[in-house]
Amino acid sequence: MTTRDTPWPEGTPAWVDITVPDRQRAMDFYGPVLGWDFQVGPPEAGFYTQASVEGRPVAAIGEPQPGEDATPPAWLTYLAADELEPVVERAQRAGGAVLAPPFDVLTFGRMAVLADPTGAVFALWQAGTHTGYRLANEPGSVTWNEALTRDVDAAKAFYAAVFGYALGDLSSAGARYATIDLDGRPVGGVGSLPDGAPDEAPAHWLTYFLVTDADATVAAAQQLGGALADGPQDTEFGRMAVLTGPFGERFAIMGQMEQAAEGP
Repeated sequence: MTTRDTPWPEGTPAWVDITVPDRQRAMDFYGPVLGWDFQVGPPEAGFYTQASVEGRPVAAIGEPQPGEDATPPAWLTYLAADELEPVVERAQRAGGAVLAPPFDVLTFGRMAVLADPTGAVFALWQAGTHTGYRLANEPGSVTWNEALTRDVDAAKAFYAAVFGYALGDLSSAGARYATIDLDGRPVGGVGSLPDGAPDEAPAHWLTYFLVTDADATVAAAQQLGGALADGPQDTEFGRMAVLTGPFGERFAIMGQMEQAAEGP
């Protein structure tokens, strides 16, 4: 279990959210599947709804604001930034694109939305009163984030240039994969899109949520309108699967390992 009540170090995945056409339908799906409770935000925040586990925020669900163009729902990974502008400038110099320049989110913080040179979209978060998720690596919360792309070398070079990551190699036969490390600790990954991914599949960031029982979570998701995209399969990190939610959005789950439940 990881709890935190202060801003995450720069470059660390700090928050995830999704914008959907029907917030209640998303709540009806993710609540039972991931064991979430919800706190609906005020009108001035667009009823932005935070999901929590054990009373600690872990993710959020929103709806398009009036006048906003609706985009296909997808989980968005936010990487922490001490100050947005220098990070945005480094990203542009490294070949990234600015999709939404830095802007204030009430008193909660400041954000920007970027795409890496391979097309994977992510956000930056400069904490204000909202520091990011306050619980991680616990069932129902985020346990991993990774960028999947057809050009691993370009993505690795970009993220290392922007955030100063060291890179660890976890490649295997037929799949390239690197961890992105801060202070000697992996905080996420960059890897190749899986074999069999359709030609039109874009580069993207994938969010993994920890669960107690991967197979039971798959079954619950399917009963509530989700679908199984890949797995479940056993890995050295736990039993994992990739699912699609009620709007076609992809996310992954990782079954909790016994040693993870017992602690180090």
